[in-house]
Amino acid sequence: MAIELRGLYAITPESADGTQLLASIEAALLGGCRLVQFRDKLSPMPERVARGRALRVLTRRHGARLIINDDLALATLLDADGVHLGGGDGNLGAARAILGPHKILGASCYADFAAACAADAAGVDYVAFGAVFPSLTKPETVRAPLALLGRAQQTLKARGCAIGGITLTNAPAVVDAGADLLAVITDLFAAPDIAARATAYQHLFEESAP
Repeated sequence: MAIELRGLYAITPESADGTQLLASIEAALLGGCRLVQFRDKLSPMPERVARGRALRVLTRRHGARLIINDDLALATLLDADGVHLGGGDGNLGAARAILGPHKILGASCYADFAAACAADAAGVDYVAFGAVFPSLTKPETVRAPLALLGRAQQTLKARGCAIGGITLTNAPAVVDAGADLLAVITDLFAAPDIAARATAYQHLFEESAP
């Protein structure tokens, strides 16, 4: 795989304050985060486009990649670095064909390893398993065992991403289980010092490097 994916994966929180959202993302980038997913289910489309454009500028300034959640058209409009598709949010093979070989494509596989195998065959760059712990963002989500990450590491080309209830306290176990990416919302953006929290997450991967 040409794209190196490893480290903290910051997922934007829902926010009514676009200025505060950008400030929070910039803090995470200053802390060393280099992969950001723009996830906005509440804002009207004009606001979503405006925020996405601002994030595109911000991530480029910091040498980071911007992934758009569940919206291939918006990702194309913004010339984002890729798109993340949840179950039922689009055909992965078609998305890969539209994105081309150099953009990032990720897929939610929940606790379904067969879905991860199918996504891998469709050419995704990472498969996301979760919730690996109880999630404040999606409390109803089925739990995904950490063993899925090790299984993915051993058998798939795609990188393994863990999401759901991840904190700095439980994250080392997730990295040890085989996660290449830690997708974090609450524990990152609710931290009193977002930049320091992002740095701490990145250090987990430096410590586990071979």
